Amino acid sequence: MKLTVSQSVLVRGLSMVSRAVSTRSTLPVLANILIATDCGRLRLSATNLEICISAWIPAQIQEEGAVTVPARTLVDIISKLPADQITLKLNENTFALGLKCGGFSSSVKGIDANEFPPMPTTDLSQGLQISVAALKDLIRATVYACSSDEARPALQGCLVELTPETGVSFAATDGFRIAVKTMALAGIQKAHKAIIPARALSELSRIATDAQESITVCFVPERGQVVFRLKDAELVSQLIEGNFPPYGQIIPKSHKTRVAVATAALLRACEQAEIIAREGNNVVKVGIVPGTITGTDTERGRLELSASSEQAGNAEVTLEVDETGPKLDLAFNVKFMKEALTATAMPFITLDVNEANTPGVIRGVGDDSWLNVLMPMRLG
Repeated sequence: MKLTVSQSVLVRGLSMVSRAVSTRSTLPVLANILIATDCGRLRLSATNLEICISAWIPAQIQEEGAVTVPARTLVDIISKLPADQITLKLNENTFALGLKCGGFSSSVKGIDANEFPPMPTTDLSQGLQISVAALKDLIRATVYACSSDEARPALQGCLVELTPETGVSFAATDGFRIAVKTMALAGIQKAHKAIIPARALSELSRIATDAQESITVCFVPERGQVVFRLKDAELVSQLIEGNFPPYGQIIPKSHKTRVAVATAALLRACEQAEIIAREGNNVVKVGIVPGTITGTDTERGRLELSASSEQAGNAEVTLEVDETGPKLDLAFNVKFMKEALTATAMPFITLDVNEANTPGVIRGVGDDSWLNVLMPMRLG
């Protein structure tokens, strides 16, 4: 193998795939990045056996070939080189990869490419087409609610459901909250559901940078995988086996009290209250105070957020809101509230509640496609 590639292009390709490199495997080759010529371009691939990321970058190929090189060493070297052309040349006998750039030269010991896990081929002709912008919107609106508890693997991913009638929906829960996002999508031939790991979706959102681009999504049930193919990149992920909880049964179907408030204002209030609340298990008390009408004077309703801690002190924030329903005092995890508010692009949200010990539902005003359910916390 012998080729020339731009340093900036190579850095971008390495940053795209290096996050899939295994850091805990006993197989040395999984700590490496596969460098291979592929139809006139250079292909970079990395895998931890759960996620595989590949990137194709332009290069001037003089000789075909492939080798795997330690990811950390390669990334450190390439990132320190000047923005110039880099020459890569492989010694086929020792698997050492020579690098030259300006006055710099190096030889990095590699491992035979044949020891790298084989890259399965997938027929993408029957794949589903979705825009990068739409898919990233689905991911942003839900993946934050996935669990990190390894004892509950089914909750470590998003349940993706495809139906010809309603389109696509993403759902995530960690047992304390639920996030659901639905979207119309053409081209779905039959119903399908699968649990995609949250990490895979987060990595996909990271490498898919062109909002105007289209992604081909293909589920491969016989391998238990899902393939996301971009123009110059591909992510393959193992699916999570297990039963996702029937989250629809937990979502309240009605409410007694509804509060409408500006998203940015409530987010800022949560951030202010969190400074104290984080010293007390992130508990923030939420008081809903109805507005009043006295003669010709009208006083708007109020949303009162308060937090207290023996170590840190206390904080109170009051917002004027539009509300319907009786006075109510309840409590939520302020961190979860913040993440829900950050997940929506809607300028106004509603908070629907019934009683102090029942879940609250956050929705975007004018956006029925997304909701976030917050489980209540006990008031001391």
